[in-house]
Amino acid sequence: MQVLHSVNELRAAVARLPRPLGLVPTMGALHAGHMALMTASTADNRSTVASIYVNPSQFGPREDLSRYPRTLEADLAKLEAAAADLVFAPETPEMYPPGFVSWVSVEGPPAERLEAERRPGHFRGVATIVAKLLLQVGPDVAYFGQKDAQQLAVVRRVVTDLNIPVRIVGVPTVREPDGLALSSRNVYLSPAERRAATVLSRALRTAQARYAAGERDPEAILQSMAAEFRAEPLADLDYADLADPDTFQPAVQLDDRTLALVACRIGATRLIDNTALGGTHS
Repeated sequence: MQVLHSVNELRAAVARLPRPLGLVPTMGALHAGHMALMTASTADNRSTVASIYVNPSQFGPREDLSRYPRTLEADLAKLEAAAADLVFAPETPEMYPPGFVSWVSVEGPPAERLEAERRPGHFRGVATIVAKLLLQVGPDVAYFGQKDAQQLAVVRRVVTDLNIPVRIVGVPTVREPDGLALSSRNVYLSPAERRAATVLSRALRTAQARYAAGERDPEAILQSMAAEFRAEPLADLDYADLADPDTFQPAVQLDDRTLALVACRIGATRLIDNTALGGTHS
């Protein structure tokens, strides 16, 4: 497994890799959710490139960039065990060279609501770094987790709008046995907060259960989701929402593809989660 730090080295190495080629973009602090992306890529492709880069442009001024976990050596060991052919681990001057002024901005759906409202500039940072990685690596397929469903929709919008020749694959969320979605930020939680964090998946299961029982009134399902958070004293609900999985506009008529989404703070840690009402993402 090669570990490279410059775009020029990356392009030269990628040119020698057998096709088809998969890309797994990450910010490091790898867990089983990232390994599921790797498993999907190595199953589908002859070669896999993984990237590790904590992208500063997708963090807001009051967010956790400085304390975001950085575990490069452990991450590299995991990627080698997962059969990555190449790891791209650049420093910030390589990705944002002096004088950098060119940004990719998604100015309509799916980047108008929810995370876009709570984290101004976040999706501009995501869209820019993903576009750069896709252009630098030139993969046939790129893999993203469905836990960040709105991010996945934004990436698909960028790829479509900019005619980037890559297929985007969403990989199902990996969860702990108690339902908590795996996240690099889970390490911030105290034991009590970790127990409280299961409220996110409980609220999503409640939404699915109401839908499966025949409920089709969005407001009724939203109220049942919010009730789960009111019952958990350590959770501060940011939003509970039902949205179209492509546009992220509010869902008016519910179907199996409609996404139930939640975001909350548990102590100082902000967590998000989502699921399709019908049980599977598209």
